[in-house]
Amino acid sequence: MEKSRKDTRWMVSVALMAAIVILLANTPLGMIQLPIIKATTVHIPVIIGAVLLGPLAGAILGGVFGVCSMISNTVAPTLLSFAFSPFLAEDLIGALKTLWIAVGCRVLIGVVAGWLWIGLRKLRLSPWIALPVTGFVGSLTNTVFVMGSIYVLLASQYAAAKEVARGAVWGLIMTTVTASGIPEAIAAAVLVTALGRVLLVFFRKQMAAAC
Repeated sequence: MEKSRKDTRWMVSVALMAAIVILLANTPLGMIQLPIIKATTVHIPVIIGAVLLGPLAGAILGGVFGVCSMISNTVAPTLLSFAFSPFLAEDLIGALKTLWIAVGCRVLIGVVAGWLWIGLRKLRLSPWIALPVTGFVGSLTNTVFVMGSIYVLLASQYAAAKEVARGAVWGLIMTTVTASGIPEAIAAAVLVTALGRVLLVFFRKQMAAAC
């Protein structure tokens, strides 16, 4: 009976976090204006969900993020949508590559963040240290795996879309990781710390009340 109640609470919590992911992915709330770029915030509830509910929940939420990305890049394609929509791929292999980039890489956000949080807590690090580290690494997981996968799997298409030589792709990828990925990771570290600290206290109270 107790296990059933905990499972239900877990599923409801995952569903609520998934709703937040979908909201952010489909509204301007999913972007925050930094001094130079606009940084995505859609991965924030994925990371927080992984912290609060575990790596499995993080993987599910990352998958929701990925599906939202795939849909938006299919319905309203941009210059780089070829890397995120299987419906824009030329063949089955290309479709599988885009599924990995759009969905698989986003699943890894939750998996990495969830297990990193568990590891840091086992080391008895304060949440004030563990939360920003998890937020920073979780965000970088998104940028590094997505851009790295584009380089490994779709470098020629990326070069064509950017109208540059294939040899210039690595430089463009690293520029994106540095100029976009690092500021996003810093923003994630701040937001995950601020929101995660409050939600951890709330979840602990909820769990105590359920026992």
